[in-house]
Amino acid sequence: MTDVAGPGVLADEPVVDALVIGGGPAGLSAALNLGRARASVLVVDAGRPRNAATLRSHGFLTRDGISPLELRKLARAELDAYPGVRVIERAVVSSLVSVPDAEGGIRFRAALDSRGRGAPTTVSARSVVVAAGLRETLPAIPSLRAFYGMSLFSCAACDAWELQDRPLALIGETPDLPTRARLIARWTDDLTVFTNGADVVDTVEEAELSASGIVVERRRIDDLEGERGAVSAVRLEGGTRIAIDGGFVRPQWHPALDFLAHLDVDRDLEGHLLVDRSGRASIPGLYGAGDAAAPGPQQLIVAAGQGARAAAVLIHDLVGVRTAH
Repeated sequence: MTDVAGPGVLADEPVVDALVIGGGPAGLSAALNLGRARASVLVVDAGRPRNAATLRSHGFLTRDGISPLELRKLARAELDAYPGVRVIERAVVSSLVSVPDAEGGIRFRAALDSRGRGAPTTVSARSVVVAAGLRETLPAIPSLRAFYGMSLFSCAACDAWELQDRPLALIGETPDLPTRARLIARWTDDLTVFTNGADVVDTVEEAELSASGIVVERRRIDDLEGERGAVSAVRLEGGTRIAIDGGFVRPQWHPALDFLAHLDVDRDLEGHLLVDRSGRASIPGLYGAGDAAAPGPQQLIVAAGQGARAAAVLIHDLVGVRTAH
């Protein structure tokens, strides 16, 4: 990091080549590759990963079944080998703006809210990688959190293998339930879709699902039953119990991108950052990777790959070499 003075930049404000917002697989992968390119990097991580409840993550080559927290721990240890990379934990970027620099271009200034000692309150960066992830809201079912991440999951590609050939549930209140049900049916022939009273599956879709052996249950859910993280039944209003041995939940996902409010950057209808196939956003110097970028939630290995790609493109852009990537 260096200190510079110029229009809009404070003389005592740290300036880095890249500010990485988010310390998940996408952000840490970006930081690793940026560090290897001898860039100065500041990673800001709130320490509240969406998958904190998940005991094991799957599909990550050489790390299949690893705890998401252990994966982060290993990644952080690897970053320690690169002196140009600094990580600020338990901190959030509260706002991000563009400011003029001394060379007549623009830089980004981030305001930080940090609970750690010695952390800067502002930082300027030549480039920014947005890897802030998502917030999620689960259906309002009293005991759902007691099973989430242990026998109920949100990602079929990540966790369906361990639940194959069992009676499963798909619980949600969104119009994409039929599509998700057809995917999950690849792993089981005993699947019940619970809409929890939401009118999100029409009669045509229900008939198509029924023809595939998938049951649609429209009644509201009173609660879930089970113990020690293992769900055993869905209890409906009126007392009807439907036995299950695991399943999936469709959360409502919300991009955690309030800090972009002062930037006129393209986002999709759900609020995800729109990026091209190289990870570039609509503002030069701004990149996106992982769940925060459209189309949204990704497997860990996909998010990590996006972070690595964004880092490579960022370095090329910094030195003025345009690549297709």
